[in-house]
Amino acid sequence: MEYFEITGGTPLHGSITLQGSKNAALPLMAASILHPGRTTLHHVPAIRDVDVMIEILENIGCTVQKDKGTLIIDAAKAEHFEVAASLGERMRSTIILLGSMLGRAGRAKMPFPGGCIIGMRPIDIHITSLGKMGAVFEETDGMLCAETDGLCGTRIHLRFPSVGATENVILAAVYARGRTRIENCAKEPEIAELCRFLREKGAKIEGEGTSCILVEGVSHLRDSTYTLMPDRIVAGTYLFAAAATRGEICLEGMRPSDMESVLDVLGRMGAVYENREDGFYLDGRKAINPLPVVCTETYPGFPTDLQSQLLATLCVARGRSVIRECIFEERFRIAPWLNRMGADVTTDGREAVIEGKAHLSGQMVKAQELRGGAALVIAALMAQGITRVYGSAFIERGYEDLAGDLRKLGAVISKKKAER
Repeated sequence: MEYFEITGGTPLHGSITLQGSKNAALPLMAASILHPGRTTLHHVPAIRDVDVMIEILENIGCTVQKDKGTLIIDAAKAEHFEVAASLGERMRSTIILLGSMLGRAGRAKMPFPGGCIIGMRPIDIHITSLGKMGAVFEETDGMLCAETDGLCGTRIHLRFPSVGATENVILAAVYARGRTRIENCAKEPEIAELCRFLREKGAKIEGEGTSCILVEGVSHLRDSTYTLMPDRIVAGTYLFAAAATRGEICLEGMRPSDMESVLDVLGRMGAVYENREDGFYLDGRKAINPLPVVCTETYPGFPTDLQSQLLATLCVARGRSVIRECIFEERFRIAPWLNRMGADVTTDGREAVIEGKAHLSGQMVKAQELRGGAALVIAALMAQGITRVYGSAFIERGYEDLAGDLRKLGAVISKKKAER
């Protein structure tokens, strides 16, 4: 098993360029199979989830050329609209292939989604919504199978503003007959990114960023080239790492407008920041304030994908903080590991109470999911002594080069392989 070895106690300082967005790359890659032609994507992060999606696309029949941060996907010969269980179970995002496959071929078959264990992530919203458009679902030998004689536009009101369900309905609606009206849809920046990408390919979409998106079905799309947005969750991770270590960093390429709730939290902790010509600057030297209550919410609220990183950072705040997790019920799986490092975190259901300590101590800890793993790295950066964070593969699902980026900011971190 590979692990990160980190010697803590060094404030982060310096400048790095942000990677492309994981949560934008995967839906855009899924969307590429709608068009029997070429899609070129720039600024694609070199992460494990992207590699898995490339394997899935190739198994479907696409050809994929990869050159550094650029992917060229040709879906002209895509004809095998089934996701192998061995691939689909490795990440949650395979579910967004449903809309594209039904739109392109009228059929889809895939395992139920895998990925990180952070709580129940039901797909009933996906199935109900696509069913209203004319898809029929059944479970066969543990696989989810879907067929349609033709998707039709309709009014769909999501009972919860699910990002994945919103993406799936958008993708299915591109070729559907008539107009699809999606109400109570997700407002995340990655949704807007998908809509902009599809418009570049010739889709007719409006309303992204609001709670109602309209999609008018079209008969065909076209070849296109698109550059992905920066990853706001990676940006938030590095900002919290700077606050936790009382450092100063500059992030090139960050979009502050996508992160207002995160910046509000950092400001209340005592961090000072500004958007400069050379990037987004944060001074975390006085980020010591506890937070009475922070609740995770759908966008534009505080993101659940940054809750673990905030939790780790608050372990050394001067006082009591409370976090309420309102999206996923098992986001506090890192609490025992943080306590092993000397933190004082008490969890009760969806609430965590953090009593700030003067410092943490290096220990051997284990990542069990993507964002919790990144949070353990933050804890290690501010701990005294050496910490080993095992389970680095989880972290590499979403971070292109976490160790390399942190080294550029002055951290003492390396990736090693455990002896057998």
